[in-house]
Amino acid sequence: AESVFTYKVKTLGLSEQFLIDSFATSTEEIGNPPHRGTVKKLREWESTDSAQSETDHRADYNKFDYIIGMDTANIRNLNRVLRNDPEDKIYKFLTFSGSGRDIADPWYTGNFDETYEDVLEGCEGFLKYLKEHGEIQ
Repeated sequence: AESVFTYKVKTLGLSEQFLIDSFATSTEEIGNPPHRGTVKKLREWESTDSAQSETDHRADYNKFDYIIGMDTANIRNLNRVLRNDPEDKIYKFLTFSGSGRDIADPWYTGNFDETYEDVLEGCEGFLKYLKEHGEIQ
């Protein structure tokens, strides 16, 4: 999602308005690059930036206006680590598209196309939300 959103923001000429980063909500993938299926899918769509999982730092909470999780487990972990989100910054990605469902996890489904479509839906919904709330032009 970080790579796709970064690419979309860049192609819209909005890069200067965003600080985009990602971090792990559990320790399982810290230090690992994205799954090869994810990298392949990103290359198909010309979004070649691929983030590496990092540790979660509570200090980052003050750095960002939005902290977005991909699924229910991410939201639970984020709330635990970030002390129940005192400033209401945590969102599930697809809530911006009006769905609120979890992003399909290709680690379990093996369907990178479905995950990519979910991520695109989240990115477009988030950009629309930001525009409607006057946070971007």
